[in-house]
Amino acid sequence: MVSERFASAEMAAEEIQKMSVEQLKGVKEQADMEVNLFQDSLNNIRTATSRLERAAAALHDLSLRPRGKKMLVPLTASLYVPGMLDDAEKVLVDVGTGYFVQKTMAEGEDYCQRKIALLKSNYDQLQEATAKKKSIADEAGAVLQAKLNLIAPSQ
Repeated sequence: MVSERFASAEMAAEEIQKMSVEQLKGVKEQADMEVNLFQDSLNNIRTATSRLERAAAALHDLSLRPRGKKMLVPLTASLYVPGMLDDAEKVLVDVGTGYFVQKTMAEGEDYCQRKIALLKSNYDQLQEATAKKKSIADEAGAVLQAKLNLIAPSQ
């Protein structure tokens, strides 16, 4: 598999060498744009992962509180209302697009851990794809610069 990647990288480098200046500019711009999109996605995954880690920690903290304990319940990131813990064994889990599912505390913690693992896996894959795209952009930029330097002295 490593030899296949190396062979495809060599083939891509050969193809880049054969491109015209206009094609190289287009490839570099496209690759740079995709790298920026990948970076935005990586930031979004990092944010989602940290939110889920905080949610898992909150579930664990909630499981340690006694029944009837008074507490502040978050409605939004900045709005809290007073409440009382009725049943710490059942929680509502936001599964996306406004849907909530009632789960036991253990199921809720398991859900958070599975989502965190999925996001971390996606993050690793996206990071690898970003590195490849950045490599292509750098290669195209280097070849473009070399071709422009060849053209400039002749003018």
